[in-house]
Amino acid sequence: MLSRLLKEHHAKQNERKELQERRRREAIAAATCLTEALVDHLNVGVAQAYVNQRKLDHEVKTLQVQAGQFSKQTAQWIVMVEGFNQALKEIGDVENWARSIEVDMRTIATALEYVHKGQLTSLFHFPIPMRMNRMSKMWIS
Repeated sequence: MLSRLLKEHHAKQNERKELQERRRREAIAAATCLTEALVDHLNVGVAQAYVNQRKLDHEVKTLQVQAGQFSKQTAQWIVMVEGFNQALKEIGDVENWARSIEVDMRTIATALEYVHKGQLTSLFHFPIPMRMNRMSKMWIS
């Protein structure tokens, strides 16, 4: 009877140990699956962040190249506009010079007309009082 009780006790203990060992293995397996799932989930996010970072790096490099090209092109445009502006100034200078020459020629032509008509008696004396019009720079009587 005592021996039978001892055998039953050992059998129950062995069953409990086996049950406990099986539950421990199941818990370890479940924890491993959970850990792998969490790591996989995190890895997906990390991988996506890495891909995004590479795309951003590529875009930054492209933007730097384009900004450099734009800067060079802008500098060329500035040089062209300054040259155009200088050419316009020169045209304005020539135009002013031409106007000045034209006014001088008209003055000379008017004086020659007076000489031709006999209205001018001497080079330094005008019988008709004349004055220079300040606006048109022409001789008027």
